[in-house]
Amino acid sequence: MTGSVLERLRRIAVDDRIRVLKKAADRDSLEEWKQSGVAFAASSENMENVYYSALHKLLDCIVPMDGGGLVLHEGGVYLGSWLESTGTISAERLSRFMPGVAGATFRLFADQQRQDGLMPYKVTPAGPAYRQIQMVTPLARSVWNHYLENGRDKSFLRSMYQAMGRFDHWLHMHRNTRGTGCVEAFCTFDTGHDLSPRFWHVPDTPHLEDAGQYNPDSPLLPFLAPDLTANVYCQRLYLSKIAVELGGSGDEWRARAAASSHSLFSHCYDEEDEFFYDRDRGGRFVRVQSDVLLRVLACEVGDGVFFASALRRYLLNTGKFFAKYPFTSIAMDDPRFDPFSSYNTWGGSSNFLSLIRAPHAFEQHGRYVELTWVILPILAAFSRMTRFGQTLSPWTGEEGYTETYSPAILCLLDYMERLCGIVPVAGEELWFTGLLPYDMDHGHEVAHETGYRRTVDGTVFELVTTRERSVIYRNEEEYLTFPYGVRVVLGRGGQLLKLIGMSVRQIEGSLCYEGQTLPFTIKGNEQLEYADGGFVSVSDIGVVLPEYS
Repeated sequence: MTGSVLERLRRIAVDDRIRVLKKAADRDSLEEWKQSGVAFAASSENMENVYYSALHKLLDCIVPMDGGGLVLHEGGVYLGSWLESTGTISAERLSRFMPGVAGATFRLFADQQRQDGLMPYKVTPAGPAYRQIQMVTPLARSVWNHYLENGRDKSFLRSMYQAMGRFDHWLHMHRNTRGTGCVEAFCTFDTGHDLSPRFWHVPDTPHLEDAGQYNPDSPLLPFLAPDLTANVYCQRLYLSKIAVELGGSGDEWRARAAASSHSLFSHCYDEEDEFFYDRDRGGRFVRVQSDVLLRVLACEVGDGVFFASALRRYLLNTGKFFAKYPFTSIAMDDPRFDPFSSYNTWGGSSNFLSLIRAPHAFEQHGRYVELTWVILPILAAFSRMTRFGQTLSPWTGEEGYTETYSPAILCLLDYMERLCGIVPVAGEELWFTGLLPYDMDHGHEVAHETGYRRTVDGTVFELVTTRERSVIYRNEEEYLTFPYGVRVVLGRGGQLLKLIGMSVRQIEGSLCYEGQTLPFTIKGNEQLEYADGGFVSVSDIGVVLPEYS
């Protein structure tokens, strides 16, 4: 069967799968996609069709901007690009497939920055809008990763750095009215948490539609917001990296990051609950357990021990956020939890923006196995999708509000690549993961064999995976074989660097590479480094199991 999937992969022409293009600009978008060489094949015709349907709908979300080239739009009912999503995490994911569109989307927010330093929260065909701040994923991290992956364009990096520095100053001047060093939320839309109980009795928009003001008559505002504060903390960490890359020291940004971290833990962290909450104007915790936790963790707050504790108590807890189709936007044991997903809500349903942001939180601490427990049910849900909505029922996996939503589309492309594809990482590594989607729902087949292709620096890599083993091909020649349940990490030139255990079970087997048969034993999340013709364990953190209370 391996041969048939490989043959199917090599026969795939993306043009044939897309067929009819809906607008003139789609031709340029598709050409850029084809430069990545990415193609996907599966034993399940249905899963393969869903994948190319997603690509077709992605083209609907890529539109020409006056003088700015092609940019990514949020999609669905959202006619424009939003800083919290399109201009950060979505563009960061798109960067692996269509870097030109991703770069233009990043630049959109710098180019439209206001004179006083405020970045637009969205840019639509009607122009930039500055009513609120609406930030979640740190822009500097997304920009840095795009820079590393796509030729290290220092002109791009410098212009983005200057713009982000000005925005940091604006936030310090206008969103620190209580002098705590935390970034303050003035309204619901500042964090994009529509209908969340977190913001009950708080207006959706800032006072007089001015991002620098909050309602002075509110009994609750301003909030000291943990997710906004963590965003700025992480932003400053990456601004320090960028400063060094551009010839500076980065010391000032590191000091500012440390101050943000201190403010976050001093004001927004409850040690008893081990959770981050807003503080209202009276100094009280707003005790709503929401996806704020995942947002803060994705901003690189806390060490590995801290993250493992959050997994046990919250993220992998089926009484909190680990629903059948995770992650819920409000803890399931909260009496205000609302599982319905037929409207734009962060009151309980699982949202694709949470899902597309989640991998960074897990992977920075080496929690690769635990992340697969999120990916598998979501891919099972994707296999049934036709619209690609914004929300997902945490109970049934049915797609909810809106359609052709680019974060959902990019989540599918990203999750498939992380589970059984080829992921370029930090401009230096290539991840080849030997896993498959699993039949989570009623035994319906998702894909029992897969093939994936990507072109890297002119070299065509292919990965074919069955339940027994995976085979890497390099320029259509068999290059490396390894057992199911393992991730192989190569350098961009193809040299073997290490293995990562991707299953909760211990795997014993051998890897065939450059005429050698290399035996190994690897546990879940363990990392084995390749050196002197053998493997040496360099990390073995174990696996955190799901909880039920």
